Amino acid sequence: MFPSILIVDDEPSILKSLGGLLSDEGFDVLTASNGYQALKVTDSESPDLVLLDIWMPGIDGIETLKQIKKENPFIPVVIITGHGTIETAVKAIKLGAFDLIEKPLSIDKIIVTINNALNFRRLEEENRYLRKKTIEKHSITGNSSTTAALKKQIMVAAPTNAWILITGENGTGKELVAHTIHQLSARAAQPMIDVNCAAIPEESIESELFGHEKGAVTGATSKKRGKFELASNGIIFFDEIGDMSLKTQAKILRVLQEQKIQRVGSGRILTIDVRVIAASNKNLEKEIENGRFREDLYYRLNVIPMEVPPLRNRSDDIPELVNIFLDICARQSRTKKKSISNTALEILVDYSWPGNVRELKNLVERLVIMTDGDLIDVSDIPFRDGVGF
Repeated sequence: MFPSILIVDDEPSILKSLGGLLSDEGFDVLTASNGYQALKVTDSESPDLVLLDIWMPGIDGIETLKQIKKENPFIPVVIITGHGTIETAVKAIKLGAFDLIEKPLSIDKIIVTINNALNFRRLEEENRYLRKKTIEKHSITGNSSTTAALKKQIMVAAPTNAWILITGENGTGKELVAHTIHQLSARAAQPMIDVNCAAIPEESIESELFGHEKGAVTGATSKKRGKFELASNGIIFFDEIGDMSLKTQAKILRVLQEQKIQRVGSGRILTIDVRVIAASNKNLEKEIENGRFREDLYYRLNVIPMEVPPLRNRSDDIPELVNIFLDICARQSRTKKKSISNTALEILVDYSWPGNVRELKNLVERLVIMTDGDLIDVSDIPFRDGVGF
């Protein structure tokens, strides 16, 4: 299938000559002699690209461009004009035109511009597809009432710039929620930098978070950008922030308040712009009462609280989760997907799952490996009478 090009010009000679040349180059050519016709053809035929004259009676090229971009934002539009000015070019580009070509038209330049625009559109489509797949990968699985409520909360909170505190037991999927928020946020094109608060040694926390200059710390043979700097314009995710020491909490609070950092060994102050998502499996209010977490940091982080329910409170989601994990196992091992009997599935649904989704995933992987044949049945499940896995 050849790309379709809509040529919009009030000069019949341009429509005929340019249309013939593009047809010879293998394009499917559509034509319109004014803005009204162009909008009708765009709506009915959805061309791959529009070549649009800027000076036409009735609706001029600028107004036609506005309407095309309003109704069909992903169609690239190349402006053609015999009266090109800097102001016109700037205005057209701001309104979404891909490029501007002046008359008399050079067929070589037109072909190059068309190919560039079509390649750009293809890359945009690929990016949209990949982002959609990434969102699906990081989406919360299930349709139980508790999961539906969490999904709704994510959809409302993600597009904002508000800071979010995610709480929930180990294995519930707090990190998955954070990644979903990132993908649905206005900062999706920027990185989300993970900080495992329980894994960074106290002696290296400043270097990890703020960066350092060459020679500023032991073994620093080169300059290093810290996690805050890497996350600027994006999101920084503090995983298990309840495990962060009080000393580090004080340093983090200062940075979050001022949105400024200073690399270790540097006198230069860097301004950052980060959205913060934090997660904890601990009851931070109790941690505050016991003197292990700063109250001022808690209230700064807890702008939008979000609790991920344990699996025992959304057991209706278990059949769907099991099916997804069976799919994953089959893809990874490149073998036929195994199924599970209804009786075996009922046992999984009735179990309390202290390890939550992570425990369920581990069990399904274990069952796939250990079960002979294509059907997982009751006899394959490694527990009886309430004894855990």
